[in-house]
Amino acid sequence: MRSSFLARLWILSVLISFGLIGIAATANAQPAAGGSNAPAVVATTAPASPAALCAAPKAKSPPPVDQPMWEKLTPIALLLVVIGLVISRLPRVELGHSVEFRRRRLINWLVLGLTYSFLYMARYNLNQFKYVGGLTEGQFGTIFGWGSAVYGLAFLLNGPLTDRWGGRTTILIAAGGAALTNLLMGYMIATGASPFGTPFRTMLVLYGANMYFQSFGAVSIVKVNGSWFHLRERGTFGGIFGILISLGLFFAYDGGKLITDALPKNLEWLFYIPAGILITFFALCWMFVRDTPAKAGLEDFDLGDASKPDDGQPERALAVIWRLLSNPIILTIAIIELCSGFLRQAILQWGRDFSSGIGLGHSFVIENWGVVSCIAGITGGMFAGAISDHLFQSRRGPVAAVLYSLMLAGAVAIIPLLLLTDASFDVKHVPLHLRVIPWVIAFMSMAIIGVHGMLSGTASADFGGRKNTGVAVGIIDGFVYAGSMLQSFIYGAYLPEKLIICPDASTRPNPAARMIDNWRIWPYAMIPVAVIGYVLALRLWNARAKPKTGA
Repeated sequence: MRSSFLARLWILSVLISFGLIGIAATANAQPAAGGSNAPAVVATTAPASPAALCAAPKAKSPPPVDQPMWEKLTPIALLLVVIGLVISRLPRVELGHSVEFRRRRLINWLVLGLTYSFLYMARYNLNQFKYVGGLTEGQFGTIFGWGSAVYGLAFLLNGPLTDRWGGRTTILIAAGGAALTNLLMGYMIATGASPFGTPFRTMLVLYGANMYFQSFGAVSIVKVNGSWFHLRERGTFGGIFGILISLGLFFAYDGGKLITDALPKNLEWLFYIPAGILITFFALCWMFVRDTPAKAGLEDFDLGDASKPDDGQPERALAVIWRLLSNPIILTIAIIELCSGFLRQAILQWGRDFSSGIGLGHSFVIENWGVVSCIAGITGGMFAGAISDHLFQSRRGPVAAVLYSLMLAGAVAIIPLLLLTDASFDVKHVPLHLRVIPWVIAFMSMAIIGVHGMLSGTASADFGGRKNTGVAVGIIDGFVYAGSMLQSFIYGAYLPEKLIICPDASTRPNPAARMIDNWRIWPYAMIPVAVIGYVLALRLWNARAKPKTGA
């Protein structure tokens, strides 16, 4: 009883620490108003007032530079090489599965996983919409923050529903609902319709609905694959999960950029195209995805995890939630994933803005953000899976600690690189030490995506068991998006906006977005969060799921 009380007290103290982090970050930030995607000379003097900027004639944007075809194809070719190399080197844990079983399992997780990847495209297309000027940074922070809150709270309903209905049913709900809401967002952009009063409020409501349906995605994929992968295989599956997340990033960022480059005046297609793809994968999931090997005509097998023998009596959702929240390991994983949610989205949603703001918008990493994020996620996921199963005997805590140490090192390394920079430099002559920063960001992305795939996609199935995977993933993903919500509100409110919106609805580049000092909160806010995640991961060093047996 005393240990249970202390565990809850410890969790409460961590949550209070996060509140203090948020207050400290906002107190030290410098709010500024709205800039362009292409950075100019970094300013040192106080920027002109918005009224003065709006009174001046709007400067013509320089024509886009058309890259040679080989430059466009090189990143994609690099991505294909990395995927091929990683797949060919996947470690295999031999458990005696038949060729027929392996073939059917491949079809099951590939269709399911690609559906999840395209759910990412239908979620993070909002970032590209912001990046091309469809939303201000403040509007994006509010919309994505509330969307994250909806996503995180939805587990109270969707986790138990997934355990009751099965992952196949709920992935169909995710794909169908996300497709519908993206069609509606596209229609709103195309026609200017605002049924909820203003375009901003309408986008806020529709994106919140999108995120509700999206919240079924991760729960569904882990629920289904929890019945197809043995405990000793799940480290590798955690790596596969990281690949699927990473492909979603590629589709969202580089796919979204391809859409907006081709159709700059028809931004509704940024939402229509993902919706059409999800409709296709809704049909594929209906045809090919099955919840268990038995439902695919094969035999179920002992998973070696925390699954209890099925007595045919489903547990009440509240009882399962309480039992899991009373487990200090599940709680620790959840708090670690809260940190992961903060850090992962800080990088994915604001990394391009930060780099552009300090004069690095045309670096290889930023120009190919989707490919680089995808490769970083794949390598991080496979590294995490391999060392978990083959170095740490299927323990997840040591892997999280290793990856968090890399994430922390990257965030700390950015600080002196910024401090050593003369704020008046011309971006045509960016200092060599500053050009390292986008690659450091890619390195950080590799680490934190690896943590997320390992803990959300693997440890939740280990410690939740087959019957309660949905609730376990829901709890952990809820904490992930609590962290996502926190960073979205902080960065959306206190990073400088790239554009100033004038009274006549025209826009001007915001000089405050070119002041390097205004971007320092970005790495500063990540460091204490990474420290907390690292310390908590050390507490899980020897944690391992124990198979349960009948009474």
